[in-house]
Amino acid sequence: MTATQSPLTAHQFTMRFSSTPRGARLARRLCGHRLDAWGIPYGSDAHDVVTLVAAELCANAVRHGHVAGRDFHLLLTADAATGTVRIEVSDTRGERLPAPPSSPLSSPPADGEDGRGLLLVAALADRWGCCPRRSGGPGKTVWAQCMAPGLISPPPLP
Repeated sequence: MTATQSPLTAHQFTMRFSSTPRGARLARRLCGHRLDAWGIPYGSDAHDVVTLVAAELCANAVRHGHVAGRDFHLLLTADAATGTVRIEVSDTRGERLPAPPSSPLSSPPADGEDGRGLLLVAALADRWGCCPRRSGGPGKTVWAQCMAPGLISPPPLP
């Protein structure tokens, strides 16, 4: 490592949002803003993919993970060394787990107007899955990982 290289290569953004459509919309907008600040500009393919994946995961947390009076949590991590962005959305409904893409439950009816969010996530993300919440407590975390070339390293610590 040279003196000009930063030992840190990861950016991180985390925030709680109200478990409402408005909260999901705000999460998507802030995700897009952070990506742009981290070197993944608005309008680029990587920006559009990561923002869409984050929007779908947040919308699912509101629609399927909503518990009255409880927020959902977004954690966005970008690693410049690997060129990947990881989106984690946690809600408080642990009993409603997403169906894996290969499951017959994951196929929406042909004439249905919804039920395709995780199909989009599976098609766009390099990996995705579900795990228990890191913080313990009730609920689950649904995560996705996407390649995002163009990430810039954070500035070195003083």
